[in-house]
Formats: sequence, structure tokens, C-alpha cells
Amino acid sequence: MVKMSDVALKANVSTATVSRVLHSPETVKEQTRQKVLNAIKELNYQPNILARQLRKNETKTILVVVPNIMNTVFLGIIEGIEAEASKNQYKVLLGNTNNDVKKEYGLIDLLKQKQTDGMILFSARLEEDILHELSEQYPIVLTADFIDGLKVPTVSIDNISSSRKAVLHLISLGHTRIAHISGPLSNSSARDRFKGYEQALYQHSMEVGSMLVQEGDYSLESGYNQMRKLLALEKMPTAVFAANDEMAIGAIKAAKEHGLNIPQDLAIVGFDNIHFSSIFEPRLTTIAQPLFKMGQLSMKLLLAQINGSVSEKTQYILESELIIRDSCGGKE
Repeated sequence: MVKMSDVALKANVSTATVSRVLHSPETVKEQTRQKVLNAIKELNYQPNILARQLRKNETKTILVVVPNIMNTVFLGIIEGIEAEASKNQYKVLLGNTNNDVKKEYGLIDLLKQKQTDGMILFSARLEEDILHELSEQYPIVLTADFIDGLKVPTVSIDNISSSRKAVLHLISLGHTRIAHISGPLSNSSARDRFKGYEQALYQHSMEVGSMLVQEGDYSLESGYNQMRKLLALEKMPTAVFAANDEMAIGAIKAAKEHGLNIPQDLAIVGFDNIHFSSIFEPRLTTIAQPLFKMGQLSMKLLLAQINGSVSEKTQYILESELIIRDSCGGKE
């Protein structure tokens, strides 16, 4: 089956330009329009009928697919989505997959059956080809995750530079043996946070010791367990960067049980700035994501697609912030 991306490749334009030729031809230059029309004719491309019907038969409902509803980071983004949806008289249908990618494929049927006008995905674990094909037929936005080269509107922070910022702060405090408790490295965000950790060390000519990197799963329990492994090393780290706050809190618990004082004996930095990080003892130094804004923007981008607007821009990067508290010993 010929897809919109095939037409775009043939005409040497973006899929957004092909979409405008089909739906708003007056917005495209004559020369470009003819290139696209010639490609459509040559490839015998048939625009997807379901996608057109979807725009006409609104359900005023959007689907939000979440890997784990217990993740407080996702809840912050959902708040922003719901606020923007309510403002535009839309309802939000929440699909919790419990980290089962098969359930994501099942939820797609709601989109195909026109039970929802569009979908916001919180992870990019679907096969890229399927995501590309879906995005050509239905309004879709990806949030809180990012895949390089994916032509789907995406809202996220720069996980690499954010993590680098956190580790550079530890280096500025004099630490030279810094460990990392990563998220699951099958996850693109976890890989990017690991890259930021690596970059900060390389920037200061420090080696990334394999034993100093332990892979967790974003749970408090994994932070606790991976910290115990680090504490068992002959030469323990003096600082730890955890890829999320829950693992950082688990790491602090393990360190305290080991008789260490935080931050005098061990500095710890997390990521996400969940609410509990500011009231936990010691208060956690962390990277804050603009969660509510991420949700708002994701919904705005989805509504734009539902209403027939197509943008050439696909990647929207919001600013993160390093929040310095007590757990690293660097609070002024």
C-alpha cells in the first residue's frame, strides 16, 4: 500500500507538505504543488478515507496511553493535558498499559475504530514503522519520550543536556568518583540520561567505570538494590546521579542503612522533581521537568492536528531546571 511518506519521498518534500496539498492546496507554491500531484498520480496514492472521516466525525474524546499510571511524573503531564482538553470541551480517555507493549497495540484499535479523535503516547515502544503509518492516518503526539528521526510531533525536555547539568554540578563540588543508577536502558529517555552522565565525565577527562553504572527500572526498590551493589564496591563512589527521584530516594535509604550520612559521606542527585523530593529528608537535589506545560503543549499540538493544521516542526524541547537542595551538599 502506497503511503503518504512514499509520495513525500518521490516529490522530495515533507509529509506535512503532501498533507497541505491534499487539504489546503492554496497554501502551497504552485511548483511544489505540481511536484506532489505528479507523485500522487505516478504512485497511484489513495488518501486514507478513515483519516478524513475522523476529522468529520468528532467524538470530542482523546486517548492518552500511559505505561504506568502510578508514575507521578506522568500524572503531572496528564494534569496539563486534561486542563487544555477541558478548555476545548474534550474528554480524556486514559489507557494504562502497565508497561505491557501488547496493550498499546490493543489501544490503537480505539483510534482505528474512530472511538477517539486522536492519541497522546507517553512512550515510543511501538515499532517505528507502525508509529509512522499511524501518524499519517490519525492525529498523534508523543510526549515525555523522544526518538531521533521520528516524524511524529514530540514534546520533551533534552534529557542528555539535563543529565549533563546534574553531573557537572556534582563535579563542581569536587567529586571525581560519581556513580550512575540508570533507568532501563531499553528506554530511550534512560539511554539519553546515561549519555548526559557520560558526557559530563568525559568533559572533565574522567573515566566511566563499568562497575559505577548500575541499571535500575525507575522504582524505589531498584534504586535501593543498585545502591547496595555500589556500596559493596572496594572503592565506593562519593556521589551518585540517579535517573529519577524514586531511585534516588531508594539509594538514600540504602546509604543510610549502611551508616552513611547524606550529603557529608555521599552526595545524591535525582531527576524529575516529584513532589516528595522537596519534603523527603534530606531534601533532594534534582532536575525539574515542566510537566504541566508539557501536557498543555501536547494537547494543543493534538488539537491542531484534529482541526486539520499541519506543522513542519515535529520536535518541541522545553527547558528543564536544576533544583539544588540538601542531598548533594551544594545548596548555598
